[in-house]
Amino acid sequence: MSGISRRQVLIAGALFAGAAAIGARGAAQAGWFGLGSDDTGPVYTGLVDGVAVGGYDPVAYFTQGKPVEGSRDFTATHRGAEWRFASAANRDAFLADPEKYAPAYGGYCSWAIAEGKLAKGDPKNWDIVDGRLYLNYNDAIQKRWRADVPGFISKANGNWPAIAEK
Repeated sequence: MSGISRRQVLIAGALFAGAAAIGARGAAQAGWFGLGSDDTGPVYTGLVDGVAVGGYDPVAYFTQGKPVEGSRDFTATHRGAEWRFASAANRDAFLADPEKYAPAYGGYCSWAIAEGKLAKGDPKNWDIVDGRLYLNYNDAIQKRWRADVPGFISKANGNWPAIAEK
């Protein structure tokens, strides 16, 4: 993905989301992680006990294009975890469509899932691809991930159901 800015990724994600809303939503629902899919499995809460995404606001990645710490003043519970937000508006957007904003694979490291392993996702190592938030373990893993994002997503999608059941 070298040469592609996060802004370009965000724009591509917004275009994908618009197309899905217009008519492709049904097809996307058939996949584990497509827009509107039923993303099940564990949510990583190890960075901050019981709190998803290490306390960062998952909506802010989409609206501000960067990780933004959430506040204890704006929280929601989803899939057994507390989620924090920078504003009431972000919390409300999340509650209206949590799977749109929740990171893939429960916030675990996307590259590790592709490798058949389970590792923490770091909210500061992220990408939005086709309207989906992906977290990775650290800068070095993020670099590996970006070498073949579509391939790693395909592998991770295949591995996640078995990993999520453990």
